[in-house]
Amino acid sequence: MTIAISVPDIGTDLVEVTDILVKIGDVIEYEQPLLVVEGEKASMEIPSPKSGVVKEIQVNLGDKIHTGKVIMIFDVAEEDSAGEFLTDHCIKEKFLPTISSYTGLHLPELHNDSVKVIKILVAVDHNISIKEPILLVESKQQNLIEIQSPIAGRVYEIKIKHGEIISIGMLMMIVHIKSIEESFSSEKGVTHSIHKTKFIKNQAYIHATPFIRRLARIFNVNLDNITGTGYKSRILQEDLMPHIQHTTNNTSNANKIITGNNIEQNITPWPIIDYTTFGKTNEVSMTRIQKKSGANLKRNWLMIPHVTHFDKVDITDLEKFRKKQNSIALNENLEIKLTPLVFIIKAVAIALKKMPRFNSSLSLDEQKLILKEYTHISIAIDTINGLVVPVLKDVNKKGIIELSHELSNISTKARNNQLTTKEMQGGCFTISSIGRLGTTHFTPIINAPEVAILGISKFVTEPVWHDNKFIPRLIMPISLSFDHRVIDGADGARFITILNKTISDIRYLVM
Repeated sequence: MTIAISVPDIGTDLVEVTDILVKIGDVIEYEQPLLVVEGEKASMEIPSPKSGVVKEIQVNLGDKIHTGKVIMIFDVAEEDSAGEFLTDHCIKEKFLPTISSYTGLHLPELHNDSVKVIKILVAVDHNISIKEPILLVESKQQNLIEIQSPIAGRVYEIKIKHGEIISIGMLMMIVHIKSIEESFSSEKGVTHSIHKTKFIKNQAYIHATPFIRRLARIFNVNLDNITGTGYKSRILQEDLMPHIQHTTNNTSNANKIITGNNIEQNITPWPIIDYTTFGKTNEVSMTRIQKKSGANLKRNWLMIPHVTHFDKVDITDLEKFRKKQNSIALNENLEIKLTPLVFIIKAVAIALKKMPRFNSSLSLDEQKLILKEYTHISIAIDTINGLVVPVLKDVNKKGIIELSHELSNISTKARNNQLTTKEMQGGCFTISSIGRLGTTHFTPIINAPEVAILGISKFVTEPVWHDNKFIPRLIMPISLSFDHRVIDGADGARFITILNKTISDIRYLVM
């Protein structure tokens, strides 16, 4: 028979739907969570009062609902009502799983807009383990990429087909997860009590369901360190799983961390300090961009052997030319303003053509070097929400004026939080300019999978010895960081010398 599922008495007027945990056709068990709703002070799950099959879902993300509101329509067995004489305890024991559920595996963020399914490595009912390869895909550059499972469980349904083109975030398959303790503890030989030796307090303002918070407490995971991929940056089960696995490994391996290629490093534990004992404090939540970029920077710094070369570039002639062209444009009412950065972008494109090894990426197994025949330059832009890195495409094919227009447009979109994922993918080399903010030199962190990055510092006027006397010249400090696995020190010096010569002589940039 068909029944309506309504919001139970939740003791408040209106709450917002922040997550829908089921879909049409799902088989639902008694007390299985259906929705996550959020009021002014708390987040809560709406459990199912019946077991059955979802026929309709009558709410959407962001809807405001209240007690008694119909949220779903179920098909339930006729005999379901006859079993209501059972006590709550018996019902829960029969129908309520411990910590088991179905979850979707989505295509993770790759360095390609879309990929082609070459081979599906698992089948329905196959039991997969964490980090087991489940899919082989091919990028537009014809590179084969192996997709690994972030969780352990049984394949319930496969949503993609051989030869299909899929993009980031697309649902690949549905997996029935075993109990969390069984998935992680039994495989690693770690008892439950180990995970409960330390309690991690998770801040109330983190968007996560009570179920996720409970798992975080069980496995000693700080939700502050996780970037949620759900609605309103809500932390989903698939966001939490890799952190549980990481914590499990850390528990069984003391204070060892993996820095790439299974190289373990012993580190001193991070100090746990109650700062309020020293005085008044105030906690401020990091933005989603800051959390995401911070995690990427940490990975890049740990896994890439950085070397940084420093140099000074005489930009006196370049600045004279630039200001003259801007004056002409102003007098002729042209909507263009040339910045020093656009000339630096062009100079980098010229240097990449002369030294193509800087325009490359390492393969995942670090056995091959992928040389790129296109020149896309990433530009690090500081915004009120954090650092973003949009990409200017085919810089080598464009002139100064066209690049200036593109740089202006993409900078405006970045500061207005309007960049698309596609506009931040495909970079070959990054430029980070913090000249207006001060500093003489700094070490920029490489933006993987790129192999080099250029840092630009504040311009200064310095005396330069020329024709038996000192003359004032405008000097730009630059910092070149590169991946020492790909580029040796001598090539790093050659590249920065080419840049210096190209930027110093305006003829190279306007040819």
